[in-house]
Amino acid sequence: MYFPDEEVSFVGEDITEAYDGWRMFFDGATNFKGVGIGAVLLSEIGQHYPVSVKLRFLCTNNMAEYEACIMGLNLAIDMNIQELLVISDSDLLVHQVQGEWATKNTKILPYLYHVQKLMKRFTKIEFKHVPRIQNEFADALAIFHQ
Repeated sequence: MYFPDEEVSFVGEDITEAYDGWRMFFDGATNFKGVGIGAVLLSEIGQHYPVSVKLRFLCTNNMAEYEACIMGLNLAIDMNIQELLVISDSDLLVHQVQGEWATKNTKILPYLYHVQKLMKRFTKIEFKHVPRIQNEFADALAIFHQ
């Protein structure tokens, strides 16, 4: 796979702190070029499974983040992954999914409910917020498809 920014490096290893299972990074990007979403699953042995898509409908940045999360969770389910650490630079999504922040936005609620439904397919799933610099690989995937 070709990435337009060759200087982007994957820094997921900064997140290993006592987690040696499957990890998922995801990101959504919305700008004048369109909407791109990307996710990457990282196995226990460090193998990467990236996926990215250009959305054919307009949506907000937060909606794009949820679309990317759902795409990644579906991939993990398809791969029969049972335990997953989900890592995102979307503070809003992580706190909403964890039930720490309320959601009243009628456009976001269906996304939140869908993520919560998908979470039930895992025996163990955790969400973690990280700074954007630690999510560069998923960010590159999202931007690639704009």
